[in-house]
Amino acid sequence: MAQFFEVHPDNPHPRLLKQAVALLEKGGVLAVPTDSSYALVCHLDDKTAADNLRRIRGVDDKHHLTLLCRDLSELANYARVDNSQFRMIKSATPGPYTFILEASKEVPRRLSHPSRKTIGLRVPDHTTLQDLLALHGAPLLATTLIPPGETDALNDAHTIRERFEHQLAGIIDAGACTLEPTTVIDLTSGEPELLRQGAGDTARFGL
Repeated sequence: MAQFFEVHPDNPHPRLLKQAVALLEKGGVLAVPTDSSYALVCHLDDKTAADNLRRIRGVDDKHHLTLLCRDLSELANYARVDNSQFRMIKSATPGPYTFILEASKEVPRRLSHPSRKTIGLRVPDHTTLQDLLALHGAPLLATTLIPPGETDALNDAHTIRERFEHQLAGIIDAGACTLEPTTVIDLTSGEPELLRQGAGDTARFGL
């Protein structure tokens, strides 16, 4: 049964978020609000948690997972980017964008795309999630919360509770998110390539 944490969207209580972090450290998968839709998250270095996250989402190892980072200072640890790529990412960060990048050696091979050795990375613009990341002290592995066999992301914590409370360790309710997932942009080929149109405007990338 998932623990349900109701927090203020702009001033979440640290005690509740610390309880959520404790669930992550025990290998739990959480549903958390973002600046797009809700996302499923787990500890980066926990294989069992990552496998469980994929199972709940209904995807295999060819589905790109994303690293949620507090800011771009963590970027170089997990991805290889040149100056041009960094400028593009910085121009849209934080925000509802996921960037597909070449994974560094710090990313466990089981988490990167099996054939391309790439990883998604994003910096969310959401107070509660930023506070959670700060208390956790490291990026979180994440994927958009789209139920298996469906196409629309979930944006309401109570709906998530009704559908997933027996599969999740915890749900953080900071109010409804937007219905749109992130905009996904692949930067591995030199020029930005739009993989999914979502909440983020693509005009800044000439797309």
